[in-house]
Amino acid sequence: MTMPSTTIPLPPTPRRAHYDAVIVGARCAGASTALLLARAGLKVLAIDRRPYGSDTLSTHALMRPAVVQLSRWGLLKPLLEAGTPLIETTTFHYGDDAITIPLDGGPNLPGLIAPRRTVLDRVLVDAALKAGAEFLHDAAVGDLFADTQGRARGVEIRSAGRAALRVSADIAIGADGIGSLVAKCCNAEVLRSGSVSAAHVYGYAPVEPGAGYHWYFRDGIAGSLIPTNDGQACIVASMPTRLFDQRFRLGHAPARLEVLEALSPTLAEQASRAPKDVRLHMFRGVPGYVRQAYGPGWALVGDAGFFRDPITAHGISDALRDAEGLARAILDGSEGAFAAWQQERDLVANQILDTTDAVASFDWTLGDVGEIHRRLSAVMKAEVQSLADRQIPSRASAAGRPTAYRVPANQDERQPPAGSSRRGASNLHRNRTGARP
Repeated sequence: MTMPSTTIPLPPTPRRAHYDAVIVGARCAGASTALLLARAGLKVLAIDRRPYGSDTLSTHALMRPAVVQLSRWGLLKPLLEAGTPLIETTTFHYGDDAITIPLDGGPNLPGLIAPRRTVLDRVLVDAALKAGAEFLHDAAVGDLFADTQGRARGVEIRSAGRAALRVSADIAIGADGIGSLVAKCCNAEVLRSGSVSAAHVYGYAPVEPGAGYHWYFRDGIAGSLIPTNDGQACIVASMPTRLFDQRFRLGHAPARLEVLEALSPTLAEQASRAPKDVRLHMFRGVPGYVRQAYGPGWALVGDAGFFRDPITAHGISDALRDAEGLARAILDGSEGAFAAWQQERDLVANQILDTTDAVASFDWTLGDVGEIHRRLSAVMKAEVQSLADRQIPSRASAAGRPTAYRVPANQDERQPPAGSSRRGASNLHRNRTGARP
Protein backbone atom coordinates (compact mmCIF):
# COMPACT_ATOMS: atom_id res chain seq x y z
CA MET A 1 0.00 0.00 0.00
CA THR A 2 1.38 3.39 -0.97
CA MET A 3 1.09 5.99 1.76
CA PRO A 4 -0.04 9.43 0.62
CA SER A 5 2.77 11.95 0.62
CA THR A 6 2.55 14.95 2.88
CA THR A 7 3.45 18.23 1.19
CA ILE A 8 4.88 20.86 3.48
CA PRO A 9 4.12 24.27 2.03
CA LEU A 10 7.11 26.54 1.65
CA PRO A 11 6.93 29.95 3.33
CA PRO A 12 5.80 32.80 1.11
CA THR A 13 8.32 35.00 -0.65
CA PRO A 14 8.20 38.73 -1.46
CA ARG A 15 6.32 39.59 -4.64
CA ARG A 16 8.86 42.28 -5.58
CA ALA A 17 12.61 42.65 -5.68
CA HIS A 18 12.44 46.30 -4.60
CA TYR A 19 10.08 48.24 -2.31
CA ASP A 20 9.68 51.86 -1.39
CA ALA A 21 9.93 50.77 2.26
CA VAL A 22 10.69 47.50 4.01
CA ILE A 23 9.71 47.26 7.69
CA VAL A 24 11.33 44.86 10.12
CA GLY A 25 8.62 43.97 12.64
CA ALA A 26 4.87 43.92 12.08
CA ARG A 27 3.43 44.59 15.52
CA CYS A 28 1.64 47.84 16.36
CA ALA A 29 4.52 50.14 15.33
CA GLY A 30 5.44 48.28 12.13
CA ALA A 31 1.88 47.53 11.05
CA SER A 32 0.83 51.16 11.64
CA THR A 33 3.73 52.45 9.56
CA ALA A 34 2.89 49.97 6.80
CA LEU A 35 -0.75 51.04 6.89
CA LEU A 36 -0.02 54.75 6.54
CA LEU A 37 2.59 54.35 3.81
CA ALA A 38 0.42 51.91 1.83
CA ARG A 39 -2.58 54.22 2.06
CA ALA A 40 -0.38 56.93 0.55
CA GLY A 41 0.41 54.64 -2.38
CA LEU A 42 3.88 53.37 -1.50
CA LYS A 43 5.00 49.78 -2.10
CA VAL A 44 5.60 48.39 1.38
CA LEU A 45 6.83 45.06 2.74
CA ALA A 46 6.61 44.25 6.47
CA ILE A 47 8.37 41.21 7.90
CA ASP A 48 7.76 39.57 11.26
CA ARG A 49 9.27 36.45 12.81
CA ARG A 50 6.04 35.56 14.63
CA PRO A 51 2.84 34.13 13.06
CA TYR A 52 0.01 36.36 11.90
CA GLY A 53 -2.36 37.14 14.78
CA SER A 54 -0.09 35.76 17.51
CA ASP A 55 -0.11 37.13 21.04
CA THR A 56 2.67 39.10 22.71
CA LEU A 57 3.41 40.47 26.16
CA SER A 58 1.56 43.73 26.66
CA THR A 59 -0.11 45.92 29.25
CA HIS A 60 -2.86 46.45 26.61
CA ALA A 61 -4.05 49.80 27.99
CA LEU A 62 -4.30 52.51 25.35
CA MET A 63 -4.07 56.10 26.48
CA ARG A 64 -5.89 59.04 24.90
CA PRO A 65 -3.40 59.71 22.06
CA ALA A 66 -3.56 56.09 20.85
CA VAL A 67 -7.36 56.00 20.82
CA VAL A 68 -7.47 59.30 18.91
CA GLN A 69 -5.02 57.86 16.36
CA LEU A 70 -7.05 54.70 15.83
CA SER A 71 -10.24 56.74 15.48
CA ARG A 72 -8.63 59.03 12.89
CA TRP A 73 -7.46 55.98 10.93
CA GLY A 74 -10.95 54.45 10.96
CA LEU A 75 -9.94 51.52 13.18
CA LEU A 76 -11.62 52.30 16.51
CA LYS A 77 -14.97 50.95 15.31
CA PRO A 78 -13.54 47.59 14.10
CA LEU A 79 -11.78 47.16 17.44
CA LEU A 80 -14.99 47.78 19.36
CA GLU A 81 -16.90 45.47 17.02
CA ALA A 82 -14.29 42.77 17.77
CA GLY A 83 -15.48 42.78 21.37
CA THR A 84 -12.96 45.17 22.89
CA PRO A 85 -14.70 46.77 25.89
CA LEU A 86 -15.03 50.55 25.99
CA ILE A 87 -13.42 51.87 29.17
CA GLU A 88 -15.48 54.77 30.53
CA THR A 89 -13.70 55.44 33.85
CA THR A 90 -10.18 55.28 35.23
CA THR A 91 -9.53 55.13 38.97
CA PHE A 92 -6.26 55.96 40.70
CA HIS A 93 -5.86 54.31 44.11
CA TYR A 94 -3.28 56.15 46.21
CA GLY A 95 -3.11 54.05 49.33
CA ASP A 96 -6.65 53.97 50.71
CA ASP A 97 -7.76 57.02 48.68
CA ALA A 98 -9.41 56.57 45.28
CA ILE A 99 -9.91 59.18 42.55
CA THR A 100 -12.26 58.17 39.72
CA ILE A 101 -12.16 60.11 36.46
CA PRO A 102 -14.90 59.75 33.78
CA LEU A 103 -13.60 59.31 30.23
CA ASP A 104 -15.52 60.89 27.36
CA GLY A 105 -13.71 63.22 25.02
CA GLY A 106 -16.23 63.34 22.19
CA PRO A 107 -16.73 61.35 18.96
CA ASN A 108 -13.03 60.59 18.46
CA LEU A 109 -12.53 59.73 22.12
CA PRO A 110 -15.69 58.11 23.58
CA GLY A 111 -13.53 56.32 26.14
CA LEU A 112 -10.39 54.21 26.23
CA ILE A 113 -9.73 50.65 25.11
CA ALA A 114 -7.27 47.89 26.01
CA PRO A 115 -7.43 45.32 23.19
CA ARG A 116 -5.57 42.03 23.34
CA ARG A 117 -2.66 42.12 20.96
CA THR A 118 -4.22 39.23 19.04
CA VAL A 119 -6.97 41.74 18.22
CA LEU A 120 -5.13 45.08 17.88
CA ASP A 121 -2.19 43.86 15.81
CA ARG A 122 -4.45 41.82 13.55
CA VAL A 123 -6.75 44.80 12.90
CA LEU A 124 -3.73 46.94 11.99
CA VAL A 125 -2.26 44.27 9.70
CA ASP A 126 -5.61 43.64 8.00
CA ALA A 127 -6.09 47.37 7.35
CA ALA A 128 -2.57 47.62 5.93
CA LEU A 129 -3.17 44.59 3.69
CA LYS A 130 -6.37 46.18 2.44
CA ALA A 131 -4.39 49.33 1.62
CA GLY A 132 -1.94 47.27 -0.46
CA ALA A 133 0.93 46.55 1.95
CA GLU A 134 2.58 43.15 1.82
CA PHE A 135 3.40 41.07 4.92
CA LEU A 136 5.68 38.12 5.51
CA HIS A 137 5.07 36.35 8.83
CA ASP A 138 7.16 33.48 10.20
CA ALA A 139 10.19 35.04 8.53
CA ALA A 140 13.21 36.73 10.06
CA VAL A 141 15.50 39.48 8.88
CA GLY A 142 19.04 38.29 9.46
CA ASP A 143 20.90 41.40 8.35
CA LEU A 144 20.81 44.67 6.46
CA PHE A 145 22.99 45.44 3.49
CA ALA A 146 24.39 48.75 2.36
CA ASP A 147 26.04 50.36 -0.65
CA THR A 148 29.63 51.57 -0.85
CA GLN A 149 28.65 54.90 0.72
CA GLY A 150 27.27 53.10 3.80
CA ARG A 151 23.61 53.78 3.03
CA ALA A 152 21.19 51.01 3.96
CA ARG A 153 19.78 49.49 0.77
CA GLY A 154 17.66 46.59 1.98
CA VAL A 155 17.42 43.46 4.10
CA GLU A 156 18.33 39.81 4.03
CA ILE A 157 15.35 37.56 4.81
CA ARG A 158 15.70 34.12 6.34
CA SER A 159 12.87 31.63 6.71
CA ALA A 160 12.67 27.89 7.29
CA GLY A 161 12.83 25.79 4.13
CA ARG A 162 14.34 28.48 1.89
CA ALA A 163 17.72 29.94 1.16
CA ALA A 164 18.29 33.48 2.42
CA LEU A 165 17.23 36.16 -0.03
CA ARG A 166 17.75 39.88 -0.30
CA VAL A 167 15.14 42.56 -0.91
CA SER A 168 16.17 46.13 -1.65
CA ALA A 169 14.28 49.22 -0.50
CA ASP A 170 14.52 52.99 -0.48
CA ILE A 171 14.31 52.89 3.32
CA ALA A 172 14.60 50.10 5.91
CA ILE A 173 12.48 50.70 9.00
CA GLY A 174 13.22 49.03 12.31
CA ALA A 175 10.02 48.29 14.24
CA ASP A 176 11.68 45.33 15.91
CA GLY A 177 11.60 46.23 19.57
CA ILE A 178 14.12 46.63 22.37
CA GLY A 179 16.76 44.38 20.81
CA SER A 180 16.34 45.98 17.38
CA LEU A 181 18.49 44.38 14.69
CA VAL A 182 18.09 47.48 12.54
CA ALA A 183 19.39 49.69 15.36
CA LYS A 184 22.41 47.40 15.79
CA CYS A 185 23.16 47.12 12.08
CA CYS A 186 23.01 50.89 11.64
CA ASN A 187 24.83 51.76 14.87
CA ALA A 188 21.91 53.91 16.02
CA GLU A 189 23.21 56.22 18.72
CA VAL A 190 21.56 56.16 22.14
CA LEU A 191 20.67 59.80 22.69
CA ARG A 192 19.47 59.30 26.26
CA SER A 193 19.39 56.42 28.73
CA GLY A 194 16.95 56.08 31.61
CA SER A 195 18.17 55.46 35.12
CA VAL A 196 15.72 52.95 36.57
CA SER A 197 13.90 49.73 35.76
CA ALA A 198 10.80 48.14 37.21
CA ALA A 199 9.60 44.53 37.06
CA HIS A 200 6.05 43.50 36.18
CA VAL A 201 4.17 40.21 36.56
CA TYR A 202 1.09 39.88 34.33
CA GLY A 203 -1.85 37.51 34.60
CA TYR A 204 -5.46 37.35 33.39
CA ALA A 205 -8.66 36.83 35.37
CA PRO A 206 -12.39 37.18 34.63
CA VAL A 207 -13.84 40.65 35.15
CA GLU A 208 -17.38 42.02 35.26
CA PRO A 209 -18.69 43.94 32.23
CA GLY A 210 -18.34 47.69 32.52
CA ALA A 211 -15.20 47.64 34.67
CA GLY A 212 -12.83 50.57 34.24
CA TYR A 213 -9.09 50.96 34.49
CA HIS A 214 -7.73 50.75 38.04
CA TRP A 215 -4.21 51.87 38.97
CA TYR A 216 -2.93 51.08 42.48
CA PHE A 217 -0.02 52.65 44.38
CA ARG A 218 1.44 52.06 47.81
CA ASP A 219 4.92 52.71 49.11
CA GLY A 220 7.36 50.68 47.02
CA ILE A 221 4.82 48.75 44.92
CA ALA A 222 2.14 49.32 42.27
CA GLY A 223 -0.45 47.37 40.32
CA SER A 224 -3.24 47.64 37.79
CA LEU A 225 -6.44 46.08 36.55
CA ILE A 226 -7.02 46.57 32.82
CA PRO A 227 -10.21 45.14 31.21
CA THR A 228 -9.54 43.58 27.82
CA ASN A 229 -11.24 41.18 25.40
CA ASP A 230 -13.14 37.97 26.18
CA GLY A 231 -14.36 39.11 29.59
CA GLN A 232 -10.82 39.13 30.99
CA ALA A 233 -8.74 41.71 32.79
CA CYS A 234 -4.96 41.96 32.70
CA ILE A 235 -3.87 42.25 36.35
CA VAL A 236 -0.33 43.46 36.88
CA ALA A 237 1.88 43.54 39.97
CA SER A 238 4.75 46.04 39.62
CA MET A 239 7.80 46.61 41.81
CA PRO A 240 11.46 47.67 41.62
CA THR A 241 13.58 45.11 39.81
CA ARG A 242 15.69 44.54 42.94
CA LEU A 243 12.54 43.56 44.88
CA PHE A 244 11.51 41.21 42.09
CA ASP A 245 14.92 39.51 42.25
CA GLN A 246 14.61 39.10 46.02
CA ARG A 247 11.01 37.92 46.36
CA PHE A 248 10.15 36.10 43.16
CA ARG A 249 12.91 33.52 43.04
CA LEU A 250 10.93 30.85 44.89
CA GLY A 251 7.64 31.23 43.04
CA HIS A 252 6.02 33.90 40.93
CA ALA A 253 2.39 33.20 41.78
CA PRO A 254 2.61 33.46 45.62
CA ALA A 255 4.87 36.53 45.46
CA ARG A 256 2.56 38.24 42.96
CA LEU A 257 -0.45 37.57 45.16
CA GLU A 258 1.40 39.03 48.15
CA VAL A 259 2.03 42.25 46.23
CA LEU A 260 -1.59 42.45 45.05
CA GLU A 261 -2.88 41.79 48.58
CA ALA A 262 -0.67 44.56 49.95
CA LEU A 263 -2.00 46.93 47.31
CA SER A 264 -5.67 46.05 47.74
CA PRO A 265 -7.53 42.98 49.08
CA THR A 266 -10.13 43.67 46.37
CA LEU A 267 -7.49 43.51 43.63
CA ALA A 268 -6.04 40.29 45.09
CA GLU A 269 -9.52 38.73 45.25
CA GLN A 270 -10.10 39.67 41.62
CA ALA A 271 -6.82 38.01 40.62
CA SER A 272 -7.72 34.86 42.58
CA ARG A 273 -10.69 34.27 40.25
CA ALA A 274 -8.27 33.12 37.56
CA PRO A 275 -8.00 29.38 36.86
CA LYS A 276 -5.38 27.67 39.00
CA ASP A 277 -3.26 26.86 35.95
CA VAL A 278 -3.31 30.41 34.55
CA ARG A 279 0.03 31.32 33.01
CA LEU A 280 1.85 34.32 34.40
CA HIS A 281 4.10 36.51 32.26
CA MET A 282 7.14 38.29 33.65
CA PHE A 283 9.09 41.32 32.52
CA ARG A 284 12.13 41.93 34.72
CA GLY A 285 12.58 45.45 33.46
CA VAL A 286 14.91 47.40 31.19
CA PRO A 287 15.93 51.05 31.67
CA GLY A 288 14.34 53.36 29.13
CA TYR A 289 16.19 54.98 26.26
CA VAL A 290 15.81 57.30 23.29
CA ARG A 291 17.75 56.21 20.21
CA GLN A 292 18.67 58.16 17.10
CA ALA A 293 15.51 58.04 14.98
CA TYR A 294 16.95 57.85 11.47
CA GLY A 295 20.06 57.75 9.31
CA PRO A 296 21.07 57.09 5.70
CA GLY A 297 18.42 54.74 4.36
CA TRP A 298 16.99 53.68 7.74
CA ALA A 299 14.65 54.74 10.54
CA LEU A 300 13.36 53.38 13.87
CA VAL A 301 9.83 53.36 15.30
CA GLY A 302 8.18 51.86 18.37
CA ASP A 303 10.38 50.39 21.09
CA ALA A 304 13.23 50.16 18.59
CA GLY A 305 13.57 53.95 18.76
CA PHE A 306 12.08 54.88 22.13
CA PHE A 307 11.37 52.66 25.12
CA ARG A 308 9.90 53.64 28.45
CA ASP A 309 8.85 51.38 31.32
CA PRO A 310 5.35 49.85 30.93
CA ILE A 311 4.23 51.32 34.27
CA THR A 312 2.72 54.39 32.56
CA ALA A 313 1.09 52.29 29.78
CA HIS A 314 2.17 54.72 27.07
CA GLY A 315 4.11 52.40 24.76
CA ILE A 316 1.41 51.78 22.14
CA SER A 317 0.55 55.50 22.11
CA ASP A 318 4.21 56.26 21.37
CA ALA A 319 4.32 53.61 18.64
CA LEU A 320 1.28 54.96 16.78
CA ARG A 321 2.35 58.59 17.11
CA ASP A 322 5.87 57.92 15.86
CA ALA A 323 4.59 55.76 13.00
CA GLU A 324 2.54 58.70 11.74
CA GLY A 325 5.44 61.11 12.16
CA LEU A 326 7.80 58.82 10.26
CA ALA A 327 5.26 58.25 7.48
CA ARG A 328 4.95 62.00 7.06
CA ALA A 329 8.74 62.39 6.84
CA ILE A 330 9.09 59.56 4.29
CA LEU A 331 6.36 61.01 2.10
CA ASP A 332 7.99 64.43 2.21
CA GLY A 333 11.39 62.87 1.51
CA SER A 334 13.53 65.82 2.59
CA GLU A 335 16.27 65.82 5.18
CA GLY A 336 14.43 68.66 6.93
CA ALA A 337 11.30 66.53 7.31
CA PHE A 338 13.25 63.71 8.96
CA ALA A 339 15.04 66.14 11.26
CA ALA A 340 11.74 67.77 12.25
CA TRP A 341 10.21 64.35 12.96
CA GLN A 342 13.07 63.38 15.27
CA GLN A 343 12.97 66.75 17.01
CA GLU A 344 9.24 66.46 17.66
CA ARG A 345 9.58 62.84 18.76
CA ASP A 346 12.37 63.69 21.18
CA LEU A 347 10.42 66.57 22.71
CA VAL A 348 7.55 64.27 23.66
CA ALA A 349 9.75 61.24 24.40
CA ASN A 350 11.90 63.11 26.91
CA GLN A 351 8.85 64.33 28.82
CA ILE A 352 7.34 60.85 28.88
CA LEU A 353 10.63 59.26 29.92
CA ASP A 354 10.98 61.84 32.71
CA THR A 355 7.57 61.06 34.19
CA THR A 356 7.81 57.32 33.59
CA ASP A 357 11.19 57.05 35.28
CA ALA A 358 9.85 59.07 38.18
CA VAL A 359 7.04 56.52 38.69
CA ALA A 360 9.19 53.44 37.96
CA SER A 361 11.83 54.54 40.48
CA PHE A 362 9.33 53.95 43.34
CA ASP A 363 11.18 56.76 45.07
CA TRP A 364 8.03 58.72 45.81
CA THR A 365 5.36 59.37 48.40
CA LEU A 366 1.70 58.89 47.56
CA GLY A 367 1.37 62.65 47.21
CA ASP A 368 4.34 62.78 44.86
CA VAL A 369 3.03 60.09 42.50
CA GLY A 370 -0.27 61.91 42.08
CA GLU A 371 1.59 65.02 40.96
CA ILE A 372 3.67 62.95 38.53
CA HIS A 373 0.47 61.58 37.00
CA ARG A 374 -0.87 65.10 36.58
CA ARG A 375 2.28 66.05 34.67
CA LEU A 376 1.90 63.00 32.43
CA SER A 377 -1.76 63.89 31.82
CA ALA A 378 -0.69 67.36 30.66
CA VAL A 379 1.75 65.80 28.18
CA MET A 380 -1.01 63.54 26.81
CA LYS A 381 -3.40 66.47 26.43
CA ALA A 382 -0.78 68.26 24.35
CA GLU A 383 -0.28 65.09 22.26
CA VAL A 384 -4.01 64.82 21.57
CA GLN A 385 -4.20 68.48 20.56
CA SER A 386 -1.21 68.12 18.25
CA LEU A 387 -2.79 65.10 16.55
CA ALA A 388 -6.09 66.91 16.13
CA ASP A 389 -4.34 69.78 14.35
CA ARG A 390 -2.67 67.55 11.72
CA GLN A 391 -3.79 65.85 8.56
CA ILE A 392 -3.20 62.13 8.12
CA PRO A 393 -0.02 61.65 6.02
CA SER A 394 -0.65 61.57 2.28
CA ARG A 395 1.00 62.42 -1.03
CA ALA A 396 -1.57 65.10 -1.86
CA SER A 397 -0.14 68.39 -3.05
CA ALA A 398 -1.38 71.78 -1.96
CA ALA A 399 -3.74 71.70 -4.92
CA GLY A 400 -5.17 68.41 -3.72
CA ARG A 401 -3.63 66.31 -6.50
CA PRO A 402 -1.39 63.32 -5.73
CA THR A 403 2.28 64.18 -5.99
CA ALA A 404 5.05 61.93 -7.23
CA TYR A 405 6.74 59.83 -4.58
CA ARG A 406 10.16 61.24 -3.71
CA VAL A 407 12.88 58.87 -2.52
CA PRO A 408 13.90 59.77 1.09
CA ALA A 409 16.62 62.32 1.70
CA ASN A 410 20.24 61.58 0.75
CA GLN A 411 19.18 58.65 -1.40
CA ASP A 412 21.62 58.05 -4.24
CA GLU A 413 20.49 56.66 -7.55
CA ARG A 414 18.48 53.51 -6.84
CA GLN A 415 20.66 50.40 -6.86
CA PRO A 416 19.71 47.17 -8.66
CA PRO A 417 18.28 44.56 -6.24
CA ALA A 418 20.98 42.50 -4.59
CA GLY A 419 21.21 39.05 -6.13
CA SER A 420 19.48 40.12 -9.33
CA SER A 421 22.88 40.10 -11.08
CA ARG A 422 26.56 40.11 -10.27
CA ARG A 423 26.66 43.74 -11.33
CA GLY A 424 24.01 44.63 -8.73
CA ALA A 425 25.78 42.67 -6.02
CA SER A 426 29.06 44.47 -6.71
CA ASN A 427 27.54 47.73 -5.43
CA LEU A 428 27.11 46.27 -1.94
CA HIS A 429 29.64 45.86 0.82
CA ARG A 430 29.86 44.43 4.27
CA ASN A 431 27.65 46.40 6.64
CA ARG A 432 28.66 47.48 10.10
CA THR A 433 27.71 44.15 11.66
CA GLY A 434 29.87 42.20 9.24
CA ALA A 435 27.11 40.85 7.03
CA ARG A 436 28.04 38.76 4.05
CA PRO A 437 28.67 40.88 0.94
